[in-house]
Amino acid sequence: MQPSPGQVVQAGEGGAPGEFFIPDLCAPRTVFVMVLLVELMVLVYTLTASDLPNFDWETLALCSLFVQWVVLLSASVLCGLRRIISGFGLALASVYCLLVVVGITAISSFAAWHLLPFFNDGTGVGWWLLRNLLVAVVLGGIVLRYFYLQQQLVVQKQLELQSRLDALRARIRPHFLFNTLNSIASLIVSRPQDAERAVEDLAELLRVSLQEQQRPTQVADELRLCELYLSIERLRLGERLQVRWEVDPALRETPMPSLTLQPLVENAVYHGVAQLTAGGTIVISVRREAGAVQVVVENPAPGKSSRTDGHHMALENIRQRLLVLYGSQGQLRILQAGGLFRVELNYPLQEGV
Repeated sequence: MQPSPGQVVQAGEGGAPGEFFIPDLCAPRTVFVMVLLVELMVLVYTLTASDLPNFDWETLALCSLFVQWVVLLSASVLCGLRRIISGFGLALASVYCLLVVVGITAISSFAAWHLLPFFNDGTGVGWWLLRNLLVAVVLGGIVLRYFYLQQQLVVQKQLELQSRLDALRARIRPHFLFNTLNSIASLIVSRPQDAERAVEDLAELLRVSLQEQQRPTQVADELRLCELYLSIERLRLGERLQVRWEVDPALRETPMPSLTLQPLVENAVYHGVAQLTAGGTIVISVRREAGAVQVVVENPAPGKSSRTDGHHMALENIRQRLLVLYGSQGQLRILQAGGLFRVELNYPLQEGV
């Protein structure tokens, strides 16, 4: 997979590229999790160091102050140095992070020893520093290993997701290509000039749909595919094919999974309008609905059609892709009533759009 612009890239074990294994330690969620886990560790330490009937609240308070200070200060420094560290290899980045944690632990321990008499247990500042540094190295190594394993799991899930999406796209594209070629074949004998123009449109259609995208597919890209496909079908169907567009202009640059809208329009033509002697109007709607993008394709439907296998295959593939990409937030609903066939597709609207 190609990294997106601005994405930090880090070589993992074996030289495989992937995202930098240390997450954004300045993110509110990450900070909250760190504070919570550190406090739980201090609580466990306090419980083991004091009797339950005489719980040592002073130990809990002062140890919480010291440990939270070390952890949050280390996280803030690593957050500020993240862009620099991300350019290092895995081993060097890990050593660099451990050195930052050890350095902050040493300075904080030395300051706490002299400013808070509570920590002076009579063994000397040297043993106090050594103990804290050993704890910092052990826990820091465990945390870094956890971050690395989490990053590898994310990369593996991304690769599996990409493989599933590629497989689903591969199943949709031949279906779309064969239907388009059938439309062109029907024009060759009776209207050769129109057939030639349809081949040119098909060439552009294939170029647009099959090229590797360097950016996420947008609503405008999918609309362009639909326009090219409909221009070919309009040569065959003429005035029988009418289209009404209801697209929110503000959503044209919104991300949309590739080859999602065009198969719905293709089904509306192939299994709807083309089956009716009088033809009909296809309504294509893209709008914002309760924090989501709602896509609706509606077409007149014949009472019964014998060509339904490809219809259901395309719809099922789109449903699976939405499930892979968005989980339960991606939905596809089919409604048929009053001589109309309606497909509603919903997926989350990206924040900031």
